[in-house]
Formats: sequence, C-alpha cells, structure tokens
Amino acid sequence: MRDEVPYNLLHFINGFESSIGYKASDGSMIFAKSQGHPAWLWISQTVTDDDRKSIVRELVHQLSGASLPGISAAPETAEMFAEVYSKSGGTAYHTSMMMESYHCPKVIKPWNVTGEIRQAGRQNVELIAEYMAGFSAEAFGVPVDPASQIPAAERAVETGNFYLWIVEGKPVSMANIAHRSPRHARINAVYTPPALRKNGFASAIVSELCSVLEGERLTPMLYADLKNPDSNKVYQNIGFVERGKIASIKFG
Repeated sequence: MRDEVPYNLLHFINGFESSIGYKASDGSMIFAKSQGHPAWLWISQTVTDDDRKSIVRELVHQLSGASLPGISAAPETAEMFAEVYSKSGGTAYHTSMMMESYHCPKVIKPWNVTGEIRQAGRQNVELIAEYMAGFSAEAFGVPVDPASQIPAAERAVETGNFYLWIVEGKPVSMANIAHRSPRHARINAVYTPPALRKNGFASAIVSELCSVLEGERLTPMLYADLKNPDSNKVYQNIGFVERGKIASIKFG
C-alpha cells in the first residue's frame, strides 16, 4: 500500500488475462508483464540487500527463456535485475527513462487560465493523432507520422476518458484518464503544442481531470519524465506530490 502510487502499473498489467505474474510467498515481491511491454517489479523496502539479490536471481531463473523488452522498478532494483538478467541471456541494457511518480491528494487549480475542458469526440480524431505524434517525439524520442496515430486516437476517443482544453472553440491541449485502480486513477498523454505553451493550458486540463477523479473518490496519479523539469513543475504547482522514482531499463 505504501508503494502503490509508484507501482500503480501493476494493477493495470494484472488486469489482462494474457499477463504473466509472480509473487513471493511472503508477499515481499510482485512481478508482472504483458506481451511486448516492459515488465514491472516491486520488492518491499523491508527486504535486506542480500535477500533482494536472492529474490532477483530466483525470479530471473523462473523467467528462463522468456524475452523481456525491459524492466521498470525502483532504480536500484531495476539495475540489479537488469544486471542479472543480462548476464543470464547475454543481452545488453540501458536506462531509457527515469520517472517520478506523483499523486494529488488535493488539487490546486490555476488562476486566470482561459478556456474549458471538453470530452474529445470523433471530430477531434485527426487533431489528437497530430498531438499524439508530437507527444511521441518529445517523450520517447520516436518521430512518427500523425496518420499512423489515427487508430490510437480513435480508440482513445471511444473510451470516453480522453479530454481536450478548448479556447475560443479550438483545442489547445490534451490529457487522458488512462486507468482506474481501486484507490487511484492514472493520468497520461498530457500534451500542449510548443507554440501554445506557457499559457497554463496543461495545468488547467490536468487540474480539471483531478476534480473529476476526486468526485469519484479516487486519488489522481501520474508519472513524469525527470528529464523534463517544466512538466514536473506544472504538476507540483497544482498539488501533485512526489511518491517515488521509477527507472525504465530496456534490453537489447
């Protein structure tokens, strides 16, 4: 429970029938993976360093023959797992992202931001695809053709959880409620085009989503790339509090 915010993705992964998971008999470790995505690993902070190493070695042994694209965990745990896993399979690894997890116990709405929040509709699909392409290039360093993002944009709209910030009838920012777990709801895909930034639009749309989730008695949470100090500051300014770092390591 103490680590539920940084490891919130474990709820999401275990929601799929095709996911694979392991749990220590004493409850000190949880591991979960879904096809084609990095695995997530939690080990209790009460575990000693020697026991942590034993757990990681046993887990890698259980995964013998499995191909993992990556691992996400607390930085020291991720590094330990990556080292053992890479030696067992002869694969290289590198840290692709260092994230801070946040939760928002009480939202602080920004002042004097023009516009309003609106649920995205099918008429917004092409624009959302364009924004998704921008988000991919900035967040992951992967340039993509906006047209390739149209199916993902259509799926996002169909969930009813994708929102836009509207100013004078035009969308200027986007954000998504990606997943609801028993006590939290994860926000992602927060993006404002570069030419429209510094107007408080991202702060406004995220704070409004927080209000929606507070009404559902869920605590908003999200992950932010530590290489982007601007986005981290935006979240902190509207009430998000740091809950723990997660390292994302890729193999191969």
